Amino acid sequence: MTHAVVPYQEDHHDTLVDIWYRAVVRTHTFLAAEDIDFYHQMVKSGVLREVEVWVGLNDNQKPAGFIGLDGTKIEMLFVDPNEHGKGIGSRLIRHAEQIKGSILQVDVNEQNEGAHVFYKRLGFVQTGRSELDGSGRPFPLLHFEYRGSR
Repeated sequence: MTHAVVPYQEDHHDTLVDIWYRAVVRTHTFLAAEDIDFYHQMVKSGVLREVEVWVGLNDNQKPAGFIGLDGTKIEMLFVDPNEHGKGIGSRLIRHAEQIKGSILQVDVNEQNEGAHVFYKRLGFVQTGRSELDGSGRPFPLLHFEYRGSR
């Protein structure tokens, strides 16, 4: 079965917000409930409309994950926890490389070790670190860069 990657459509919004929430609860165990609520409000109130979003579909042609791009920077990548390990995240990265070129950047929460492993497995290398996240909150970020298929 073909696993398509399709552009974001407004009718995807609520499904993607739900995927984001369930993925964050599963993978961002370092966040307190009030931190998750803070970011959840940002996602619900339109942050998906501020970046270029591509949606990975599952076997049933339903949204199973998404990637948000700002130029060559991956601003977000979330996969439905029920779909983890099925290649959706990797497929979204390959799609980003196809449309944006062979150099991509991403920031990953330092405490999210699963994300480190995922990006390193795909060939991303760490290029730096910041003490605060993009919202100025005390969640350190690791900066990674990808330079073409390895």
